[in-house]
Amino acid sequence: MKIGIDKMSFYTPAFYVDMVELAEAREIDPNKFTIGIGQDQMGFAPLSQDAVTMGANAALNLLTPEDIAAIDLVIFASESGIDHSKAGAVYIHRLLGLPKHARAIEFKEACYAATAGLSYAQNHVAAHPDKKALVIGSDIARYGLSTPGEPTQGAGAVAMLVTANPRCLAFNNDNVYMTEDIMDFWRPLYSETAVVQGKYSTEQYVHFFEEMWATYTEKTGLSLADFEALCFHLPYTKMGKKALDTIITTVDEEKQAELLNYYQLSTKYSRQIGNIYTGSLYLGLMSLLEHQTTLTEGSRLGLFSYGSGAVAEFFSATLVEGFANQLYTAAHTEQLAQRKRLSIPEYEELFKATLPTDGSDYSIDEKLDQAPIKLVGMKEHMRLYTAK
Repeated sequence: MKIGIDKMSFYTPAFYVDMVELAEAREIDPNKFTIGIGQDQMGFAPLSQDAVTMGANAALNLLTPEDIAAIDLVIFASESGIDHSKAGAVYIHRLLGLPKHARAIEFKEACYAATAGLSYAQNHVAAHPDKKALVIGSDIARYGLSTPGEPTQGAGAVAMLVTANPRCLAFNNDNVYMTEDIMDFWRPLYSETAVVQGKYSTEQYVHFFEEMWATYTEKTGLSLADFEALCFHLPYTKMGKKALDTIITTVDEEKQAELLNYYQLSTKYSRQIGNIYTGSLYLGLMSLLEHQTTLTEGSRLGLFSYGSGAVAEFFSATLVEGFANQLYTAAHTEQLAQRKRLSIPEYEELFKATLPTDGSDYSIDEKLDQAPIKLVGMKEHMRLYTAK
């Protein structure tokens, strides 16, 4: 029995920052942002959008009444959780109107958690092939104004429906993974922003990829020539290429050109949205599938997942017949086109706005955000969500 992703979609808030304008405001050469790290725009989440609402909005495109009736597992993967105790999946379960008799849980391990969620969902569906699992990766990457990490911020979510006999791609059950306790990126409980050692984190990302690739090829006997394309976790779009460069010379020049072309296609959405942590790898996967025209049934795709701290995994999936019919290219293109560009003063003002942390009542102007699902305020320490 094949198990995999039946369909998937993403959501990013209705606001973005132009990276050239941001660079000029910070008196930095724009090429350092657009070429150096490979970012053109940065998705921005207003107070009305948090990890829960973005995750729920990402799933709206996907779910038919038949899907809803069959879902009995919701996994919310995030490092932008809103509560130390209650899983964000519980809110999403209600906002989407999912069946009462379902599990709803939250996973955390930096940017890796959605991959762990997919593995858990796969095992669940293997045991219950008539059921479906909804896996969501949702995050807001936030480092602070005028900080070195500012150009690698972003906001968004991906939603993936895991089923038996999937209509998009099937997992090949060839996963390899590893864990090392390192401090390349973390966020203490008392901090609203992350602590990152940028150069060290990049070095560890590449180190983990090299070790995962060596382990994978030894385990499976496959080589780079056996893959049509590779997708990577993309905290910024140049990051994955640093890993790809370590193995690309193992194939001939024609294959190298093909892999590099597919890599660039996989970065198109990330260039416009920025870093979305747990969802970044799968945003890249969607970007590849929705921009390519030459992949076919049976194409093997490699996926590299990395979460600082650190846990990494490499695995492959195979496209199934009719996969292109499961894509939401037009809806995603329209969503990005309808966003509002924030001026730098507007962005900075919205960035400084915060929710109360003392239990005070708070209302958010609903006119600022027309999303179907959003946060409208707080009351007695509780977040108040609405769904149209």
